[in-house]
Amino acid sequence: MVVLKKVLKKGLGEMGFNKGGGPVNWFPGHMAAASRAIRDRLKLADFVIEVRDSRIPLSSQNEELQPLLTGKRRILALNKKDLANPNILPKWIKYFESDKQDCLSINAHSKTSVKKLLDLVELKLKEVISREPTLLVMVVGVPNVGKSALINNIHRISAEHFPVQERMKKAIVGPLPGVTQDIAGYKIAHQPSIYVLDTPGVLVPSIPDIETGLKLAATGSVKDSVVGEERIAQYLLAVFNSRGTPIYWKNLNDRKKELQNGSEGKHEYSIKDLLPNRRKPQDDSAVYYIEDIVTEVQCALTDSFLNFDGDLEDENNMESLIELQFDALQKAFKIPQTASESRAKASKKFLTLFRMGKLGHFILDDVPDVCQPVSSTIL
Repeated sequence: MVVLKKVLKKGLGEMGFNKGGGPVNWFPGHMAAASRAIRDRLKLADFVIEVRDSRIPLSSQNEELQPLLTGKRRILALNKKDLANPNILPKWIKYFESDKQDCLSINAHSKTSVKKLLDLVELKLKEVISREPTLLVMVVGVPNVGKSALINNIHRISAEHFPVQERMKKAIVGPLPGVTQDIAGYKIAHQPSIYVLDTPGVLVPSIPDIETGLKLAATGSVKDSVVGEERIAQYLLAVFNSRGTPIYWKNLNDRKKELQNGSEGKHEYSIKDLLPNRRKPQDDSAVYYIEDIVTEVQCALTDSFLNFDGDLEDENNMESLIELQFDALQKAFKIPQTASESRAKASKKFLTLFRMGKLGHFILDDVPDVCQPVSSTIL
């Protein structure tokens, strides 16, 4: 990934993500206030659920909170596992567990997945603390890691297990220095009573390096307007090219064609075929619109990659390939070259497909060397 780092430094500049701040004001005042509140409340928490994005298990941590979290009982909840590479995710869990950190991959939109997480929290607390009448669990995480979705599902689960009068009961916590504070929480267990407390998503005032900032931007934790869609798209293209992802796309689409050719003229009949149509069926363009766009984009980027004869270990050649791929993206999205902000429009559509998981399941962070290397897979 040496060439990737060179491209980032040469093509993207510092972008204000260097430590100590920079020209970009991306840390709003409300985050500073929320960060202070979280620090105060962490002193009262008996357990912490730290939510991170499965696609960036290290980059989505709040570095400034780590010293406070180290001394706490906690679980790392790697959310959005449905968007992450399933071949690499177990290696991340193994990595964190080797560092004696409890870790679980989840989908915050799945009730079953969230219930599994809460069962583990309850088990961990009952093992360690059996005499406390009330226990507080905090949920923390940077913006857009799915913390709100997790809290909403926790609310639904708690509503099913406890009477209405206890559903929104406030957990009275001990006084902070000079302040007595009531924190609203959702009760998830009894004997001991366990309450889950919500917190705002908070980033750190300065991001340690360019690549971490771009990973956060690519997954939506930093607003696109702060970095720019073109820069984020350029970063993702550099990652895909460095990993040889277009070759994977080619093999994937070749297999799809084989399956389609093998199923021509065949139809699997079922009971549904006997039922009357209640509404006019959608035509193929409506049903397969997104899939067709994805295939167009993947094929366009693959053709550019395979037809490029430059050395991708050279950052200048990598930049040249990315320029060709931007043109290919505009054609795939049917955006005229003469259109105003055509590259920005193509970048925005490209990022949407990536964030939806339509281009594939990716993990942008590399598992540290102390664990098994991730070179065995393309994505």
